[in-house]
Amino acid sequence: MLINKIDKHKIDLAVNTLRMLSADAFEKAQSGHPGLPMGFAGVFVLWMQFLRFNPKDPSGKIRIDSSSLCRAWFHLLYSLLHLSGYDLPLEEIKQFRQFGSKTPGHPEYRHTPGVEVTTGPLGQGFVNGVGMALAERVLADRFNKDGRAIIDHHIYGVVVTEN
Repeated sequence: MLINKIDKHKIDLAVNTLRMLSADAFEKAQSGHPGLPMGFAGVFVLWMQFLRFNPKDPSGKIRIDSSSLCRAWFHLLYSLLHLSGYDLPLEEIKQFRQFGSKTPGHPEYRHTPGVEVTTGPLGQGFVNGVGMALAERVLADRFNKDGRAIIDHHIYGVVVTEN
């Protein structure tokens, strides 16, 4: 069972912390709706168990590529980066969507630690994810020879529609 690696109490604490960070941030920003980050905070379990990353070297070979269709996802991403040890202090999390913060409404590459792509307008995150998956498949077909899996990473996608 996957949860064996992490104490259930710690999981519940982390998930509830993510929920409250989101609720507080959207309230302060007076913009957006915290429904998605609050409801999807359980992704923390997947984040900690399946993704390989090094917050001390966010430009390293194993990193998180995050692209998104839904702008409400971004606060959850920022909170996950914060709780995972990236250089994104709680004060920055509290400045969500505020001018000059490291936590803008849409993440930007080289602006927020751990963010690997700037996707721009809504809908471009999904297209970016499709491009990543296609590139992974093309590279795997080209370089994985003689039973050696040189290219063997996975692309995970979350697609949420907004009204």
